[in-house]
Amino acid sequence: MNPYISATLLFGLGLGTTITFASSHWLLAWMGLEMNTLAIIPLMAQLHHPRAVEATTKYFLTQATAAAMLLFASTTNAWLTGQWDIQQMNHPFPVTLITLALALKIGLAPVHSWLPEVLQGLDLTTGLILSTWQKLAPFALLLQIHPTSSTLLVVLGLASTLVGGWGGLNQTQLRKILAYSSIAHLGWMILILQFSPSLTLLALLTYMTMTFSTFLVFKLNKATNINALAISWTKAPALTSLTPLILLSLGGLPPLTGFMPKWLILQELTKQDLAATATLAAMTALLSLYFYLRLSYALTLTMSPNNLAGVAPWRLPSLQLTMPLAISTMATLALLPLTPAMTAMLTP
Repeated sequence: MNPYISATLLFGLGLGTTITFASSHWLLAWMGLEMNTLAIIPLMAQLHHPRAVEATTKYFLTQATAAAMLLFASTTNAWLTGQWDIQQMNHPFPVTLITLALALKIGLAPVHSWLPEVLQGLDLTTGLILSTWQKLAPFALLLQIHPTSSTLLVVLGLASTLVGGWGGLNQTQLRKILAYSSIAHLGWMILILQFSPSLTLLALLTYMTMTFSTFLVFKLNKATNINALAISWTKAPALTSLTPLILLSLGGLPPLTGFMPKWLILQELTKQDLAATATLAAMTALLSLYFYLRLSYALTLTMSPNNLAGVAPWRLPSLQLTMPLAISTMATLALLPLTPAMTAMLTP
């Protein structure tokens, strides 16, 4: 793609998210979300591959549906209460409808089925944008409306952690595994949203850091399925020895960064007398941990099914920037000691 065009599209992505962040009026927020969707569509379809075009079409239809629901709910809210202000959502019907519309936008269960299919049809760079940047604007709105229906949020959260863990078990495609991982992490964030919005924000930021590292690792190895991971020893041995730690951080194992949000979320849920919900969420995290362990096993303890002549793949020096990967890997592995500072910042 022409660099001027891609720069314009990326600027459109940034502008759409910024407009949604800055808006206090529903129409302006909706406009920012639409700009976001329209800016990423050419980036998704740039490969002109049938799978990419199919993924783009699916993405466009789901986002258009969610945007229409959002517009309908905000108009209904204005009709019922006379308010267009995002902070002034008092009527339960529009709040529930908007929560569901934003759940469809980010891919929460049970309205998640588009996300693995769409991510599978994209290249890893666009997939990274879809998994991280595109979640920011809907989350900004969710944090502002303070959904009052606690049952709805708990159901959405638990369904997402369960589906995210269960769906990834049988996958061999890395992008689908990352999509289910995304669904599970979003479930944790939604679970705690009503009790501690700042904790949701912390979980979102750590998720974005860890996912950034994972996508960059797969991009450096040019790997799109589990078998392709097995030959990464010969390509980048130092990175291959760190990658299982990145994956286990995504799974939420101590002493890695990914443990911090899970630990604080479980603590907060227990404080709110939701011990059963906390237990169920912790159990579903084990499902996710299984497929991260499976990836780690394929990466470090298996040999690729090659003949003897083809064990070391021909490779040219990589032209990809490694500094972003180094910084994000460091953040993915070593931020757990900052937990007391984070807790102090989060407590009002």
